[in-house]
Amino acid sequence: MLSGRYRRFLDIIDQYVDEERIITDPLRTLAYGTDASFYRLIPQVVVKARDEGEISRLLKAAGQCEVPVTFRAAGTSLSGQAISDSVLILTGNNWQEREILEDGAKIRLQPGVIGKHANSCLAPLGRKIGPDPASINAAMIGGIAANNASGMCCGTSQNSYKTVARMRIVFQDGTLLDTGDPKSREQFKTTRPDIHDGIAALVREVRDNAVLSERIRNKFKIKNTTGYSLNALIDYDDPIDVITHLMIGSEGTLAFISEITYETVEEHANKASALILFNSIKDACLATEILKKQPVAAVELMDRAALRSVENKAGMPDYLKSLADGTAALLVETRASEKEVLQEQIGAISTALTPITLARPLEFTDKVEEYTKLWNIRKGLFPAVGAVRETGTTVIIEDVAFPIQHLAAATVELQQVMARYHYHHGIIFGHALEGNLHFVFTQDFSTPAEVERYGNFMHDVCTMVVEKYDGSLKAEHGTGRNMAPFVEYEWGHEAYHLMERIKDIFDPNHLLNPGVILNTNPKAHLENLKPLAATHQLVDKCIECGFCEPECPSRNLTLSPRQRITVQRQISRLKAMGKSPEQVETLQKAYQYAGDDTCATDGLCKTACPVEINTGDLTKELRRMRVEGTPRETLARLVGKNYGAVTAMVRLGLTTVDFAHKIFGTTIMKTVAETARKVSGNRLPLWTPEMPKGAGRRSYPHAGALGGRQVVYFPSCISRTMGPARGDSEQRLLSEITELVLKRAGFGVIYPEKMEKLCCGVPFQSKGAFKQADEKAAELEQVLLSATGSGIVPVICDTSPCLYRMREVMDKRLKLYEPVEFLHDFVLPHLTIKQLDETVTIHTTCSSQKLGLAPKMLAIAKACAKDVVVPEKVGCCGFAGDRGFTYPELNSSALAELRPAVEEGGATSGYSNSRTCEIGLSLYSGIRYRSIMHLVERCTR
Repeated sequence: MLSGRYRRFLDIIDQYVDEERIITDPLRTLAYGTDASFYRLIPQVVVKARDEGEISRLLKAAGQCEVPVTFRAAGTSLSGQAISDSVLILTGNNWQEREILEDGAKIRLQPGVIGKHANSCLAPLGRKIGPDPASINAAMIGGIAANNASGMCCGTSQNSYKTVARMRIVFQDGTLLDTGDPKSREQFKTTRPDIHDGIAALVREVRDNAVLSERIRNKFKIKNTTGYSLNALIDYDDPIDVITHLMIGSEGTLAFISEITYETVEEHANKASALILFNSIKDACLATEILKKQPVAAVELMDRAALRSVENKAGMPDYLKSLADGTAALLVETRASEKEVLQEQIGAISTALTPITLARPLEFTDKVEEYTKLWNIRKGLFPAVGAVRETGTTVIIEDVAFPIQHLAAATVELQQVMARYHYHHGIIFGHALEGNLHFVFTQDFSTPAEVERYGNFMHDVCTMVVEKYDGSLKAEHGTGRNMAPFVEYEWGHEAYHLMERIKDIFDPNHLLNPGVILNTNPKAHLENLKPLAATHQLVDKCIECGFCEPECPSRNLTLSPRQRITVQRQISRLKAMGKSPEQVETLQKAYQYAGDDTCATDGLCKTACPVEINTGDLTKELRRMRVEGTPRETLARLVGKNYGAVTAMVRLGLTTVDFAHKIFGTTIMKTVAETARKVSGNRLPLWTPEMPKGAGRRSYPHAGALGGRQVVYFPSCISRTMGPARGDSEQRLLSEITELVLKRAGFGVIYPEKMEKLCCGVPFQSKGAFKQADEKAAELEQVLLSATGSGIVPVICDTSPCLYRMREVMDKRLKLYEPVEFLHDFVLPHLTIKQLDETVTIHTTCSSQKLGLAPKMLAIAKACAKDVVVPEKVGCCGFAGDRGFTYPELNSSALAELRPAVEEGGATSGYSNSRTCEIGLSLYSGIRYRSIMHLVERCTR
């Protein structure tokens, strides 16, 4: 229970913040106590802020109660700036507005917009935002701006500082400033003269100090995110313009950025890349100085250890394994609007490098598939270290920059320092064009000796960077807590004192993200270190980066994959320590709903995870542990042995419910269903108007081949059980539609024997009955081997998730296809398509995405319909087998962005490849979703 000032704060905000947006329970505050850094602070209160006005009221309440506040968007920052042991304000899900301005020359963004989504709406215009951090698929605009994140291509010329055009700022007292509105600027001078005039005075003072001004100019000639953006004091005259640029890189310590407008940059249509190999790191760095003057967009340095860390990965060039120990590489990219210009630039770069002896001949490629493989080398470096680390250790990625003329010497010395402290598996890579190096290593924080080793190592690194090369201790990852104790050391007392005065002007009570950027505790970087206890081998390699979170359907409802792992680690840690059994029980009880019941186990988290962790597998494993050896396993065995009778009962149940729907109508049925579910404590499944009828029982006679082609068709138990919904104008069964399409393409259709009792095992596996799942899969496997002549004839299954499991566990002789792949590769070439003059939308299921079939799904839809809408922010639908009935809030949360996207695109019908997914998609989109087979059937009549 909260007490004191936090109780008072809660009492105030309870008046205007919905209860479900205030988090104080132990499980979720623990879950939000982690970001991508190696620190942990558990907040007292977490608030999911709704809008700008609410932020203003929250800040006023925080000031009134004297409680510190930290803002958080995606939580992908690496230096500990997105965590708090006080009040954490989340600005992600409710802050999604984006608006293209001036034909793409500018874009207005709220802080919760993911960087990737900002770029996707600019892409048709040939534009993008300037910042390009490696985390852009997960990082949100609020953090990108507040950390002045850059990346491989933007350098110092296209980062947030250089491309910000306008900003809306909420100050600690709740005052709002719109820097692009003349009226707001004038009003701010009157309402907050302390800030306006205080900054104006600092501008004059700095400009009168020639030595300090020159110091600032020199520091920002290279990448630098250590401390505040002092260059604003010499780059801009108007105090409000200075304020705007001080906010960039301020990490939530000065005020809150509620909106930012960027000047966009060109996204060139033509690109070429080359992996250039050198005999030494020195040669590579010298080549970087030459390339600085050439038409290059990116120059990425990799030492031999970095190359070695990925040389055995799939898709890597074979020659990486044979490189000499001292070899280093530069991955170079050049871009142009015209192909001819691109070739000229390649020639110029190649000529410029002639004086340097290369380890392999220089070769550029402008083929997308080839240069994508080259860039996969670079993208695989960080996860490669994470994947091989010992359980219980963390992966640390540090971030420094040097004047480019010192890059060669500094890189060699950095290698020596890492070796001196026995970080033998560490690697060095970075954005060489900007003198920016990242060094990655694993660290154990479980003993005082290990913490001391890290502390001494960082001391020596800081001494080298500052004293010897006058570089930046943080180039693009932000100061955070990690480098806050060293800001004065890097900048000197005079500049540091200037930063303290800026903080005092903006936040005199030091309530905004205290301890970040400015911190007088010399050991702050060694405190509040995150424990990474072993919990299960399926997830122990997790580095808690948060890249998985945008893919998770429960992220806005309960927990994300990162948070599930965080909680499980804490439970395991407490158990291992033999402490706090009450806390363990509390966490486990709360985790049942938040971590297990609302996990869709879809596995899309793995597609975004740098170390390829599927948190859904952990959820299934936890379910297995609860089921194995219990009456639930006995029930599962009974169901498996009597599967035909069970599916018949399900069909009868669905038919009965549909009859009631017919008699009583939708309104009464909905009221009764909702009441019954509420009375049952949410134990009863929720009926909706999209509930399917029971599928009519049908025979499955083999159909002869007209074109000499054959296929074994296995209708899943879902499609054999569930028919169309009552309101669907198409009442034919999916199996009938599929057979019809296959026959039109000249395929003879063979059905497996005794089909009513067959199942791939997905329903059993998802409930934790692994043995029964494997038994059912083995039974189906034998039937399919018989039907296909031991794999000679291909097999199509009409439900994508079922096919995905079949491919995972069945005999590799079987040629197994789900609807999209089989349609695209084998059926469409034999059909005459009459394109429909309408707009349709598609949903590629999780299993199809994991199989890489999204492009084929789109190709089929484009062949069949004039216009196709693909909702950008909809991933897993969250129906998850039967969870759309038993936990409908998961389905609702996952599809919150669906209807707006469908309506904006003007789609009149939707298509997917899983019957249960289509139930939820229809319910939350306002249009009817059917199998992609239905679309093909319509176009081939």
